Amino acid sequence: MSAGDDDEPSDEALLRAYAQGDAAAFERLYQRHAAPVWRFVLRSLNDRALADEVTQDAWFAVAREAPRFEPRAKFRTWLFTLAHHRLVDVLRARRGERSLDEEDSEDGSRLAERIAADSGFGPVRRIENRQQAEQLLAALAALPGVQRQSFLLQAEGGMSVAEVAGATGVGLETAKSRLRYARAALRQALENLA
Repeated sequence: MSAGDDDEPSDEALLRAYAQGDAAAFERLYQRHAAPVWRFVLRSLNDRALADEVTQDAWFAVAREAPRFEPRAKFRTWLFTLAHHRLVDVLRARRGERSLDEEDSEDGSRLAERIAADSGFGPVRRIENRQQAEQLLAALAALPGVQRQSFLLQAEGGMSVAEVAGATGVGLETAKSRLRYARAALRQALENLA
Protein backbone atom coordinates (compact mmCIF):
# COMPACT_ATOMS: atom_id res chain seq x y z
CA MET A 1 0.00 0.00 0.00
CA SER A 2 1.46 3.31 -0.99
CA ALA A 3 0.18 6.80 -1.46
CA GLY A 4 -0.97 7.38 -4.97
CA ASP A 5 -2.26 3.88 -5.76
CA ASP A 6 -5.44 4.10 -7.83
CA ASP A 7 -7.76 3.03 -5.00
CA GLU A 8 -5.78 4.64 -2.18
CA PRO A 9 -6.22 8.30 -1.28
CA SER A 10 -3.10 10.44 -1.36
CA ASP A 11 -1.39 11.47 1.85
CA GLU A 12 -2.54 15.02 1.28
CA ALA A 13 -6.17 13.87 0.87
CA LEU A 14 -5.91 11.86 4.08
CA LEU A 15 -4.50 14.86 5.94
CA ARG A 16 -7.36 17.05 4.68
CA ALA A 17 -9.83 14.38 5.80
CA TYR A 18 -8.21 14.25 9.22
CA ALA A 19 -8.32 18.05 9.48
CA GLN A 20 -12.08 17.76 8.85
CA GLY A 21 -12.49 15.28 11.69
CA ASP A 22 -11.79 11.84 10.17
CA ALA A 23 -9.59 10.14 12.80
CA ALA A 24 -9.24 7.01 10.65
CA ALA A 25 -7.46 9.11 8.01
CA PHE A 26 -4.78 10.02 10.55
CA GLU A 27 -4.35 6.36 11.42
CA ARG A 28 -3.80 5.51 7.74
CA LEU A 29 -1.18 8.25 7.46
CA TYR A 30 0.51 6.96 10.58
CA GLN A 31 0.55 3.38 9.26
CA ARG A 32 2.11 4.55 5.99
CA HIS A 33 4.88 6.68 7.47
CA ALA A 34 5.56 5.81 11.12
CA ALA A 35 8.32 3.26 10.56
CA PRO A 36 10.54 5.29 8.18
CA VAL A 37 10.22 8.42 10.34
CA TRP A 38 11.13 6.46 13.45
CA ARG A 39 14.15 4.82 11.74
CA PHE A 40 15.33 8.25 10.56
CA VAL A 41 15.15 9.63 14.10
CA LEU A 42 16.63 6.49 15.69
CA ARG A 43 19.63 6.44 13.38
CA SER A 44 20.20 10.11 14.09
CA LEU A 45 20.07 9.70 17.87
CA ASN A 46 21.04 6.07 18.58
CA ASP A 47 18.59 6.13 21.50
CA ARG A 48 15.31 4.20 21.20
CA ALA A 49 13.47 6.00 24.01
CA LEU A 50 14.48 9.43 22.72
CA ALA A 51 13.63 8.37 19.15
CA ASP A 52 10.17 7.37 20.35
CA GLU A 53 9.75 10.76 22.03
CA VAL A 54 10.95 12.81 19.05
CA THR A 55 8.84 10.78 16.63
CA GLN A 56 5.79 11.19 18.84
CA ASP A 57 6.42 14.96 18.97
CA ALA A 58 6.53 15.04 15.17
CA TRP A 59 3.20 13.20 14.93
CA PHE A 60 1.66 15.54 17.51
CA ALA A 61 2.81 18.43 15.31
CA VAL A 62 1.13 16.79 12.31
CA ALA A 63 -2.12 16.50 14.26
CA ARG A 64 -1.86 20.06 15.54
CA GLU A 65 -0.92 21.62 12.20
CA ALA A 66 -3.21 19.55 9.94
CA PRO A 67 -5.85 22.31 9.54
CA ARG A 68 -3.14 24.74 8.41
CA PHE A 69 -1.25 22.39 6.07
CA GLU A 70 -0.62 24.01 2.71
CA PRO A 71 0.29 21.44 0.07
CA ARG A 72 3.35 23.33 -1.22
CA ALA A 73 5.29 20.11 -0.67
CA LYS A 74 4.34 16.47 -0.41
CA PHE A 75 3.01 15.36 2.96
CA ARG A 76 5.98 13.01 3.38
CA THR A 77 8.41 15.90 2.90
CA TRP A 78 6.49 18.01 5.41
CA LEU A 79 6.43 15.15 7.93
CA PHE A 80 10.16 14.49 7.68
CA THR A 81 10.82 18.23 7.92
CA LEU A 82 8.82 18.35 11.16
CA ALA A 83 10.76 15.35 12.48
CA HIS A 84 14.05 16.93 11.40
CA HIS A 85 13.26 20.18 13.22
CA ARG A 86 12.44 18.32 16.44
CA LEU A 87 15.57 16.25 16.03
CA VAL A 88 17.72 19.38 15.65
CA ASP A 89 16.20 20.79 18.85
CA VAL A 90 17.04 17.60 20.74
CA LEU A 91 20.56 17.40 19.34
CA ARG A 92 21.22 20.98 20.37
CA ALA A 93 20.07 20.25 23.90
CA ARG A 94 21.66 16.82 24.21
CA ARG A 95 24.91 16.36 26.05
CA GLY A 96 27.17 13.39 25.33
CA GLU A 97 26.75 10.55 22.91
CA ARG A 98 25.92 6.90 23.43
CA SER A 99 28.29 4.22 22.31
CA LEU A 100 27.28 1.65 19.73
CA ASP A 101 28.36 -0.92 22.34
CA GLU A 102 26.03 0.46 25.01
CA GLU A 103 23.08 -1.78 25.74
CA ASP A 104 19.60 -0.47 25.08
CA SER A 105 17.69 -0.19 28.33
CA GLU A 106 14.52 -1.63 26.75
CA ASP A 107 15.71 -5.05 25.71
CA GLY A 108 19.43 -5.30 26.47
CA SER A 109 20.38 -5.46 22.79
CA ARG A 110 22.81 -3.19 21.05
CA LEU A 111 21.91 -1.00 18.09
CA ALA A 112 24.56 -2.73 15.97
CA GLU A 113 22.85 -6.08 16.63
CA ARG A 114 19.47 -4.79 15.43
CA ILE A 115 20.35 -2.67 12.41
CA ALA A 116 20.29 -5.33 9.70
CA ALA A 117 16.80 -6.45 10.70
CA ASP A 118 15.50 -2.89 11.27
CA SER A 119 16.91 -1.41 8.14
CA GLY A 120 14.88 0.26 5.47
CA PHE A 121 17.68 1.78 3.43
CA GLY A 122 19.72 0.22 0.68
CA PRO A 123 23.32 -0.04 1.88
CA VAL A 124 22.37 -1.79 5.10
CA ARG A 125 20.41 -4.47 3.25
CA ARG A 126 23.77 -5.82 2.11
CA ILE A 127 25.09 -6.18 5.62
CA GLU A 128 25.45 -9.84 6.45
CA ASN A 129 26.74 -9.94 9.99
CA ARG A 130 26.95 -7.99 13.20
CA GLN A 131 30.55 -6.91 12.69
CA GLN A 132 29.69 -5.41 9.32
CA ALA A 133 26.64 -3.71 10.82
CA GLU A 134 28.82 -2.24 13.58
CA GLN A 135 31.31 -0.94 11.02
CA LEU A 136 28.58 0.64 8.91
CA LEU A 137 26.95 2.20 11.97
CA ALA A 138 30.31 3.57 13.02
CA ALA A 139 30.77 5.05 9.54
CA LEU A 140 27.29 6.58 9.68
CA ALA A 141 27.92 7.93 13.18
CA ALA A 142 31.29 9.34 12.07
CA LEU A 143 29.69 11.44 9.35
CA PRO A 144 29.37 15.11 10.22
CA GLY A 145 25.87 15.71 11.58
CA VAL A 146 24.65 17.68 8.57
CA GLN A 147 25.79 14.93 6.18
CA ARG A 148 24.23 12.19 8.33
CA GLN A 149 20.93 14.11 8.56
CA SER A 150 20.85 14.72 4.81
CA PHE A 151 21.65 11.09 4.04
CA LEU A 152 19.00 9.79 6.44
CA LEU A 153 16.36 12.19 5.13
CA GLN A 154 16.96 10.81 1.66
CA ALA A 155 17.44 7.16 2.67
CA GLU A 156 14.64 6.90 5.25
CA GLY A 157 12.43 9.74 4.05
CA GLY A 158 12.68 8.97 0.37
CA MET A 159 13.25 12.67 -0.23
CA SER A 160 14.68 14.16 -3.38
CA VAL A 161 17.73 16.40 -3.14
CA ALA A 162 15.47 19.46 -3.42
CA GLU A 163 13.29 18.17 -0.60
CA VAL A 164 16.35 17.51 1.58
CA ALA A 165 17.49 21.06 0.89
CA GLY A 166 14.10 22.43 1.90
CA ALA A 167 13.87 20.28 5.03
CA THR A 168 17.31 21.30 6.23
CA GLY A 169 17.04 24.94 5.19
CA VAL A 170 20.01 24.99 2.81
CA GLY A 171 20.48 25.60 -0.88
CA LEU A 172 20.25 22.85 -3.48
CA GLU A 173 24.00 22.77 -4.13
CA THR A 174 24.76 22.49 -0.41
CA ALA A 175 22.33 19.58 -0.08
CA LYS A 176 23.90 17.87 -3.12
CA SER A 177 27.36 18.33 -1.65
CA ARG A 178 26.35 16.93 1.74
CA LEU A 179 24.76 13.89 0.12
CA ARG A 180 27.72 13.33 -2.18
CA TYR A 181 30.21 13.40 0.73
CA ALA A 182 28.00 11.16 2.88
CA ARG A 183 27.59 8.59 0.10
CA ALA A 184 31.32 8.62 -0.64
CA ALA A 185 32.18 8.03 3.02
CA LEU A 186 29.64 5.22 3.36
CA ARG A 187 30.68 3.68 0.05
CA GLN A 188 34.28 3.66 1.28
CA ALA A 189 33.16 2.01 4.54
CA LEU A 190 31.27 -0.66 2.58
CA GLU A 191 34.29 -1.30 0.35
CA ASN A 192 36.42 -1.74 3.47
CA LEU A 193 34.00 -4.43 4.66
CA ALA A 194 34.71 -6.63 1.66
